Amino acid sequence: MSDWRTFLAGRGARLDAGGVAGFGDAQAEAIAARDATIVADLSHNALLAVSGDDAAAFLHGQLTNDVQALVAGGAQWTGWCSAKGRLLATFLLLRRANDFLLLLPAEIAPGIAKRLRMYVLRSRVKIEDAPLERIALAGPGAVELAARHFGVAPGPMASVEKDGATCIALDAKRFVILAPLERERALWDAFAQQARPVGMDAWEWTSIRAGIPIVGARTQEQFVPQMANFELVGGVSFKKGCYPGQEIVARTQYRGILKKRMAMAHVDGARPAPGDTLHTPAFGEQAAGMVVSAAPSPDGGHDLLAVAQIEGIQSGDLRVGSLAGERLRLLPLPYST
Repeated sequence: MSDWRTFLAGRGARLDAGGVAGFGDAQAEAIAARDATIVADLSHNALLAVSGDDAAAFLHGQLTNDVQALVAGGAQWTGWCSAKGRLLATFLLLRRANDFLLLLPAEIAPGIAKRLRMYVLRSRVKIEDAPLERIALAGPGAVELAARHFGVAPGPMASVEKDGATCIALDAKRFVILAPLERERALWDAFAQQARPVGMDAWEWTSIRAGIPIVGARTQEQFVPQMANFELVGGVSFKKGCYPGQEIVARTQYRGILKKRMAMAHVDGARPAPGDTLHTPAFGEQAAGMVVSAAPSPDGGHDLLAVAQIEGIQSGDLRVGSLAGERLRLLPLPYST
């Protein structure tokens, strides 16, 4: 067990292979994610550091967003596609003074790092694990807490640094904090005095409600970025040069050939897993979509993001697993599609 996991266990965390499962009351944690301020461990995510003289040019030529236009201290959602324009990974990318940090699910990080290194060739680029712990704040008091400990709360997709720690604002109420072990320990204890510690499910629920698609092991190479609304959350630049799959992504955008979109929904029954199929009568036994992510809802049941045929979404009759499966109740996304 790592020193960080040992520390969290000493603070009451229930651990599993992925990270922190919770702090003893999953339903109360889900309700806190909706109504209060929470602090969450993000060790179910990995952090890659990309450095070297050619790092900016290298990432710009691989990822879906405009890396070279990103200023130091700025962050962005960005993705990496296959040659067929399908997302291999989605990242939170932070540009620092001399390197870049990429936050992504830990389950796919080793494979993504290995595959990225194959494209480095003669470029002066180094890709390695970043020796920083990851936690998050969310909720109505998150801005005040971030400002108290960093001097100022950054605006959305910007960051501030203090005493070796970096605070990144994802939006007005959600923050990711990266720091070395000892600094992160101190920050966790300080935050936990005014924010409820929660497991990864409660944090993932906030990502679902923000409409942010996270590609994991079971959803790799399933979606063109626009299917997952990735351009709507600022994850795609249509003005930059080539990157893997760029021609297909651009054709999808400008020729109006998109047949699938991501929707937010609720299901009263069992928790769907990423990659589970969706079905609708209009498509018979053929799958009409796929679950992207799901998490327990504070109202019971589960909330989820799913990519589905637009026709199926408009019908309002999408079901999990089969035509006899649990019916989804569509929820409004926080942005227009």
